[in-house]
Amino acid sequence: MPIVNRIAEFHDEMTAWRQDLHTHPELGFEEHRTSDVVAAKLESFGIEVHRGLAGTGVVGVLKSGSSGRTIGLRADMDALPILERGEDDRPHRSVNAGVMHACGHDGHTTMLLGAAKYLAETKNFDGTVHFIFQPAEEGKGGGDRMVQEGLFQQFPCDTVFGMHNIPGIPVGSFAVSPGPMMAARDNFEITIKGRGSHGAMPHHGIDPVLVGAHMVMALQSITSRNLDAQKALVISVTQFHAGHAFNVVPDDMVLRGTCRVFDPDVQDSLPERITRIMEGVCATFGATAELNYMRGYPATINDPEQAEIAAVIAGRVAGDERVDRAPTPMMGAEDFSYMLNQRPGAYIWAGNGDTAGVHHPDYDFNDAGLPHGASFWAQLVEDRLKRV
Repeated sequence: MPIVNRIAEFHDEMTAWRQDLHTHPELGFEEHRTSDVVAAKLESFGIEVHRGLAGTGVVGVLKSGSSGRTIGLRADMDALPILERGEDDRPHRSVNAGVMHACGHDGHTTMLLGAAKYLAETKNFDGTVHFIFQPAEEGKGGGDRMVQEGLFQQFPCDTVFGMHNIPGIPVGSFAVSPGPMMAARDNFEITIKGRGSHGAMPHHGIDPVLVGAHMVMALQSITSRNLDAQKALVISVTQFHAGHAFNVVPDDMVLRGTCRVFDPDVQDSLPERITRIMEGVCATFGATAELNYMRGYPATINDPEQAEIAAVIAGRVAGDERVDRAPTPMMGAEDFSYMLNQRPGAYIWAGNGDTAGVHHPDYDFNDAGLPHGASFWAQLVEDRLKRV
């Protein structure tokens, strides 16, 4: 069963929706116009609309039949603080300087709206669908806030599913697997305190820059020598700040970076591991240090049963040969993980074709993928809430 014919019929309409959203991007928790557009379209489809969760969140509720079964479908709405490439002549380029849909959330929102339009017309299912339009996925934890504010208490879901486009996967293809799909993301800041001196007489002080350089190298030993090689972990020091003059050894310096990991137990162990290395390096040189460890998104881990269901449905839309059931998990993070921590479900990747990568100023969602994603959502609902 390929793309749903009715969805294919309004492909051009979806394209117009998507390009309008791309033209008017909004950052996390500021998606006021986007939320208005989403709510208005859901209402025009005859879908019950609820607003206010996580500020700009929108949830559409569509019921058919008498079954008590429920399913949640989630799309993210926010854009990124990126300046769209200046020489790009696409007609739907961003009109908000320094803000653009560089991750495809405009496409995710549109695909879910397309499925909502179709399902509201046909109602070929028995149960309740919750269309969850989430704000602030890009680093601000809108998914966590929706959950904390009672998403699943107000809108009960037996299962919940999310989707993200992936450049490099052909349009019309999908990828999904049981277990980890995206990594947990934590950040850390280490403040190293030494003793300043003249740059020509470093022996009169304790050089925090030297300590920091050793610490950057030592932190890599967590991955290479302290951790089971079967457990993936990335520790990246991405900032190194110290001093203001050529001839002055500063009093202190700051390291900042990120940790990416799939295993929750490994994630829990990282503050202690980093502290042990930090204190050991500092002791060697007579310096001291403080760690500020900031927990971020948990890992996005698919329920095996729901991942299999998603793979089967994707196969019906795309053909089994176009469904990768064993993709390599990504070290990027995704706050749909908060929803998966509350309800069984799965996160699936949809092909965006040969485009620029996400978070790149040349990126644009591939409109050819809209009917594929919308058809996946529609067929998932019709299968999981099948009329008996």
